[in-house]
Amino acid sequence: MAASIAVDVVDVSKRFRLYSEKYQSLKERFLHAGRNPYQDFWALRDVSFEIPEGQTVGILGRNGSGKSTLLKCVSGILQPTQGKVVVRGSLAALLELGAGFQPELSGRENIYLNASLLGLSTKDVDKRFDEIVAFAELEQFIDNQVKYYSSGMYVRLGFAVAVNVDPDILVVDEVLAVGDEAFSRKCMARIKEFQDDGRTILFVTHSSDLVRQICDFAVVLSSGDMIGAGPAADAVRIYHEHLNTVVAGIGAAALEAEETPEQAPLHKSIEITSVDVEHPGVGARHYLHPWEGVTVHVAFEATEPVAGVVFSLEVYDQEGRLIFGSDTEILDRLFDAPVGAGRADLSFDQVPLLDGAYSVKVGIKDRLGILYDSREQEGFEVMNPERSRGMVALQLHADIRAASLN
Repeated sequence: MAASIAVDVVDVSKRFRLYSEKYQSLKERFLHAGRNPYQDFWALRDVSFEIPEGQTVGILGRNGSGKSTLLKCVSGILQPTQGKVVVRGSLAALLELGAGFQPELSGRENIYLNASLLGLSTKDVDKRFDEIVAFAELEQFIDNQVKYYSSGMYVRLGFAVAVNVDPDILVVDEVLAVGDEAFSRKCMARIKEFQDDGRTILFVTHSSDLVRQICDFAVVLSSGDMIGAGPAADAVRIYHEHLNTVVAGIGAAALEAEETPEQAPLHKSIEITSVDVEHPGVGARHYLHPWEGVTVHVAFEATEPVAGVVFSLEVYDQEGRLIFGSDTEILDRLFDAPVGAGRADLSFDQVPLLDGAYSVKVGIKDRLGILYDSREQEGFEVMNPERSRGMVALQLHADIRAASLN
């Protein structure tokens, strides 16, 4: 039986009016009443997709693509200008930093306020209060006014409240990037628990690896339009291909200002023309045995001389988890590419993995981490002929002897 639909986004468009003049005084407003010039800005246009119950869906897009506006429409904070959003089940949203907090109130008072807005009674909050405070790690500061909280403390408190109201649907904007690494790991562990419980999750992130790792599905936005949607790996590919296209039109400087280094393709002065994977099983068997070697051949072509080229290689398992990543700068092998074609051979003498299918992602970037080009594809399959179990082929040795008797 098909899964029920938790969130149904139907032809959603959202328009904002941008006024060129702001009249401050009553006299100015009276004199210009009805004649204040404005421009229509469409933050979203005809966006449609469905989220089945229990799915984790990522939203990818550059700054200004409409990601946060879409989440606000789903959360009911904004109403679409056209179309509709149907949400089935209770929803908790963690959007802008500090959204819903009253700065003059204490952390304790804000917990009760925010939880009540999410549908919890005072008795329900009483039962969960200690767990919320412990998760947020704010025991010492819970009775301080939140206007004195740091950005990280805001995020911890907001996330702790959102995940402890037991929503059917959790909506999270990219505010988690503000928290420290330890708290981010705690948040991801709780998201995993939500997934195991069959909850629905919708979130924005700039991490392609995170989308690949935990999302079932992803939506790609650009300037308010939905340019792609599909399984996580396909959506990430669409996102990066779009970035490569956009950069040719707007130039490297503008894109570099908006995107993080790993996401921002610089320009196509050098690009990947093909990727081939070679191992002992090619031509004889389609799989590797543990400890056999693999070479990834990356063919490229430069249209102009490019100094300080770095080649990167990442290996992912079937669930999209990164199991290895490195590059030629780490190996202290920088390369100045002349005009024309070339090939980089990235090799493992031995692959210490057991059964599984593994994909590879290769990239060409500069020393600052700005991406020129990247490719993702199926890599290789490993089949273990022995009886050992697990993911990694470790060499186990045993030395067993009886204790000497006196």
